[in-house]
Amino acid sequence: MMIHEITEKVGKYKSRKRIGRGHGSGSGKTSGRGHKGAKSRSGYSRRPAFEGGQMQYFRRIPKRGFTNADFKTIYHIVNLASLEARFEKGATVDASALVEAGLIRNFKNPVKILGQGDLTLALNITADSFSASAVKKIEAAGGTVTVIEKKKWKRDYSASTQKQVKAETATDSNE
Repeated sequence: MMIHEITEKVGKYKSRKRIGRGHGSGSGKTSGRGHKGAKSRSGYSRRPAFEGGQMQYFRRIPKRGFTNADFKTIYHIVNLASLEARFEKGATVDASALVEAGLIRNFKNPVKILGQGDLTLALNITADSFSASAVKKIEAAGGTVTVIEKKKWKRDYSASTQKQVKAETATDSNE
């Protein structure tokens, strides 16, 4: 007899264990919870890393080094195949159009267009980043690519700005 033949006779699902129904059932009285203690009480739960009150493992090990993982840019990724399926010829594709089409969830992260799939439509695409293959395919289909450039903030050290700052501080000190 094979295991698949047993399940045909018995059934696929096992019936639940009825606990607390007398000692004749095999799990009466303490209902398989043992005697006393927090674990025997209803509503008991503990942290996954709890070690019974001793110094936790993650606190025993020294912390060293630095990681740039917190500063990683996470993109909404859209492939050309999905643009082909959702948009018509000559359409303007940007973040708001992608949200309406259901290709990205929200505007929180920047959008990157990747070149997976073929594009036969001429689309005007505006996004934060493009792969090289995506740019080739879009331009080959007669579309346009517009990259949204984010300007990095820089301090203005020009002479006119410094004079303005000095004049403002002078008027503040006179008052």
